[in-house]
Amino acid sequence: MRGVYALCLLGALALMGLAMWRRELYLPLSLAMIGLAMLPFFIRFERRRLRAEELLLVAMLGAIAAVSRIPFVALPSVQPVSFIVIMAALVFGAEAGFLVGAIAAIVSNLFLGQGPWTPWQMFSWGMIGFTAGLLRHTRLMGSAWGRAAFGFAWGFLFGWIMNLWGLLGFVGDLSWPAIAASYAASFPFDLAHALSNVVFLALFSGTWLKILGRARRKYGLLDP
Repeated sequence: MRGVYALCLLGALALMGLAMWRRELYLPLSLAMIGLAMLPFFIRFERRRLRAEELLLVAMLGAIAAVSRIPFVALPSVQPVSFIVIMAALVFGAEAGFLVGAIAAIVSNLFLGQGPWTPWQMFSWGMIGFTAGLLRHTRLMGSAWGRAAFGFAWGFLFGWIMNLWGLLGFVGDLSWPAIAASYAASFPFDLAHALSNVVFLALFSGTWLKILGRARRKYGLLDP
């Protein structure tokens, strides 16, 4: 598996270098780079011996996260998806968190509109779940304040990753002035995402952790 990670990393770096050389191919090369970055997570999860109940659980959490996004379309950047992905990762681990985030993006976009931005959203929400899963046994994620800080930080990181898609897909310019203007314009939306993460985590994380944790212990779902 380490070989797969290394090959994907080298491939992503090669595509990044090619994109710097062939600037007119920024967008397709960036999509290929994101796909390579996600590939090891899907391969690793695919190699695990999973029961039908565990596959159903991942699919169900991904569907819940996707559906939760739709009612908040009228509130820009208020994303319950991020909260649900974090909860899934804290209980079931980094790989499950990544898959729930990726599924939520592609399923919700069946209703909200698919496009070249979908792989970037899959990667961004997937990385929220992956990093939350990696940190789930730390003191940071064991406290309500730590989880809130994590959600707040990822509210901005999610927006910053998606800003790259905006620059590549619509502006076609990765100069520093264009980057600074894009990130400044997105600040209110990134702040809304960050604050909504804090609110959802503060109000509902305790209940969700108990419910999902009880299901994991009772049925032995996605135990290491």
